[in-house]
Parts: sequence; C-alpha cells; structure tokens
Amino acid sequence: MGRRVVVGVNGSPGSLTALHRAAAEARLRGAELWAVLAWQAPGGGLGSRTSCVCSPFPECRAAAVERLRGALDAAFGQGGPGVALAGRAVRGLPGAALVEAVRDGDDLLVVGAGPRGRLLRGLRPSVARYCLAHAPCPVLAVPPSPLEAELRAVRRRNAWHVPLDAREAGA
Repeated sequence: MGRRVVVGVNGSPGSLTALHRAAAEARLRGAELWAVLAWQAPGGGLGSRTSCVCSPFPECRAAAVERLRGALDAAFGQGGPGVALAGRAVRGLPGAALVEAVRDGDDLLVVGAGPRGRLLRGLRPSVARYCLAHAPCPVLAVPPSPLEAELRAVRRRNAWHVPLDAREAGA
C-alpha cells in the first residue's frame, strides 16, 4: 500500500496535460499513477441508477474503458508513463469519483483546471473546485496548455468561416 498519484482523465487536451503532470509527480514521489475516468449512464445521475433490467450499463462501461485506454495511449503511447499505472473507469460524477479514489493524505490528486467562462460555470460544476473542497489530500490543479487556447481560437475561426490572415500565421 504505497503512495499514489490520482489523476482525472476524460480524453480532452486539458486532461492529457494533467495526465503528463501526474506521471511526472508519480516519478518524483516513487508513487503509483492511478488514472480515473468517471462515467454516467445516458440520462445522467440518480434517476438512472434504478433503471429497468434492460440496462445499457455494460455498453456504457465498455465505452468508458475504451475511452480511458485511448486517452492513455494518446498520452504515453507504447512506452507508458515510466511508473506503475492503474486505470479505473468509475461510474459517478467526476469530482466525487476522484475524491473517492484517493486513499489518504499521503496521496496526491491531480486535476485539469481549464478555462471556464460564466456560461460554462453555470451549466456544469467545476471538477477542480469540487476536488479542492472535498479531497483529504493535496490537490494539484494543472492549467491548460497554451496550445489548447490556440486550438480553441482556430476552431472558433473555422466555425465562423473567418479567413486566416497570412501575416498572423507567421507570428
């Protein structure tokens, strides 16, 4: 029962950044790396927990496991993170699943802390804020990669069909 670094993963660029940082922290601490992906059944929260026998849970869980494998492959490829790695696909809300995965105060919880505007903050609660408020161990909130902001800008430009100025590309 050694120390662990628990990291939230969902496959987004921000979570991959957090995953790399968590792997570096695990190497520094001589700890295991636990990658946790939280999933929910279609329809979401509490009401779906008491659904009928014809449940889609096996398919949802299999999709979550596959998404976790894809994220780990995207982050580390064949070489792996260089530390012992455990992947967990957990049914539940992301913040609660991450806090439950932490064993005690010797662990470290790593979460991505992406940019959040007012609209997004109102629609979805922040996983990083939940973890900071409820985790019994230190929490490392990893800011997004600067490339992520550039990628969002390109997507907005493409969505609005704004032509790229060649002078901006060279900057």
